[in-house]
Amino acid sequence: MIPALDGSSVDGPAYTDVVDLARHAPTWLDDTVSAWSTYGLALFAVLMAVAWWRARRASGAASVTALAVPFVVVVAYGADAALKLLVREDRPCRSLRVVTLEACPAPGDWSFPSNHAAVAAAAAVALLFVSRRLGRVALIAAGAMAASRVWVGAHYPHDVLAGVLTGALTVLLVMPVVRRHAGALADRLAATRLHRLLAAS
Repeated sequence: MIPALDGSSVDGPAYTDVVDLARHAPTWLDDTVSAWSTYGLALFAVLMAVAWWRARRASGAASVTALAVPFVVVVAYGADAALKLLVREDRPCRSLRVVTLEACPAPGDWSFPSNHAAVAAAAAVALLFVSRRLGRVALIAAGAMAASRVWVGAHYPHDVLAGVLTGALTVLLVMPVVRRHAGALADRLAATRLHRLLAAS
């Protein structure tokens, strides 16, 4: 069995500084950050739904682009998960043995890169291809999600940075291809039972 990597030498001191700050922060702040860290990804699902609903009023191609967003996010998640299995970095709460807001995951639940950060960044960048306004909101939320994962002790700073880059780069590779073929895909779907997904009645 390949031993897990220890990422504490990269930015372990920065991680412990953040965890110590969280430990001495007001309870209401820790509770808010913890709730966001756990449930915040639901906001991105809501933003995707809103983006699609608005795109239906624009064109079939816009609707296809919006419908592609969650699928592209899944692709980004897959890329991030593959990197986790390749790098096999142990969680910081195990390497540094610190008390964290979030319970320390079991051995084998690797830390690098952060899934939450990758999904949030992928959703935010993908939404920019559909709606600049919603995309900007999602970008702020993605930054908050990445920061929260360090605050609760789940990841090193370099884990969330790598997650953001993985999610964003995956989307930047895939979404231009989707948008290039969105018109043709919309024409094909218009002849199927899925035509109601493309335009408002």
